[in-house]
Amino acid sequence: MSRASLVNAGLLALLIGGGLAAHWTGHGFWVTLATKAAILALAGVGLNLVLGYGGLVSFGHAAFFGIGGYVTGVLASHAMSGEPILGSLPGTTDLLVIWPAAMAAGALAALVIGALSLRTSGVYFIMVTLAFAQMIYWFAIGWPAYGGEDGLSFYVRNRLPGLATMNPLTWFGVCVTLLLLALALVAVMMRARFGLALQAARRNPQRVTAVGIRPFGIRLTAFVISAAITALAGSLYADLNRFISPAALSWHMSGEIMVFVILGGVGRLMGPLAGAMTYVILEHLVGGVSEYWQALLGLALLGIVMFAPGGIVGILSGRGRSHD
Repeated sequence: MSRASLVNAGLLALLIGGGLAAHWTGHGFWVTLATKAAILALAGVGLNLVLGYGGLVSFGHAAFFGIGGYVTGVLASHAMSGEPILGSLPGTTDLLVIWPAAMAAGALAALVIGALSLRTSGVYFIMVTLAFAQMIYWFAIGWPAYGGEDGLSFYVRNRLPGLATMNPLTWFGVCVTLLLLALALVAVMMRARFGLALQAARRNPQRVTAVGIRPFGIRLTAFVISAAITALAGSLYADLNRFISPAALSWHMSGEIMVFVILGGVGRLMGPLAGAMTYVILEHLVGGVSEYWQALLGLALLGIVMFAPGGIVGILSGRGRSHD
C-alpha cells in the first residue's frame, strides 16, 4: 500500500475512531463535532470535484448547501404543521424522500447557474457564482413564510426507516456512510473517462476541444454533480441542528468550504476530510479561548498556500504538488 493510501485510510480511521471513542467515553458533544466534520467534509467533496479536479473556482457553493438545507426544513415543517406546500404538495419527514429532493433542487439550481457562469472564466466565473449565491441568500432573508433572517426550526430530526436518527451515534454513522459513498463516487469518476476528460479540460481545454470533446458539457456535468453532493451535505447539516437559516447561503459559508478544501489539499480525494476535521477542531479548541481564532486559521492557510500547496494530505503523503 502506498503512503498516500495509508494517509487516506488514517484520516478515515481518525474520523470514525474519534466518533466511536467519544461515544464510548460518554462525550456526546465530541460525537456531534465528529458528525459536523463529516458533513462539512461532504460539502468539501462536492466543491473539490469542480475546484480540485475541474479547476473551477466557485465562490457560490453555499447556494447549493443552503438549498439542500431549506428543502429539508421546508418539507419537515410542512409535515409537522400538516399544511401542504403550494396548496397541493405534502410535507414529509422521510429522509429517503428528503435527500433526493434536496439533491435534485441543488442540481437544478446548478444547471441554471452553471449554464450561465461557465460561459465565463477566471475572476468573472468567481464573481458570477458569487452573485447567484447572494441573490438566493437575499431571497431567503426576504422569505417570511419560512423565518426570513431568523431562520427555520423544525425541532425533531427527520426519520430513516429502522434507525433512531435522534441518537447522536446513529446520526454520525449515517453521515459518515454518505461521506464514504461520495468519496467512492468521486474516486471512481476520476478514474473513468469522464474524470480524465474533466482533468484534461483543466490542464489544456484547447487540446480537449481539438479531439472532439466539448469542455463546456464536461464542466457543466461536473458542476451539477458537485452541487448535488453539496446540497446533500446541507440537508444533513440542517438535520444535525434541526435548524436552517440564510447564513447557510451566505458568502461566508462558501468561503469556509473553500478554506478547508485548500487547507486539506485541493485535488486530493481526502483533502476535504483533512481540512474539515482541522477546521472543526480549531474552531472548538482555539475558538473557546479567543474570538480571534480565525487569525490562526488564516496563518495556517497562508502557510499552506505558500509552502505546501498540496495541503495537509500532501504534507502527510510526501507529495507536495501532485494530485491523487
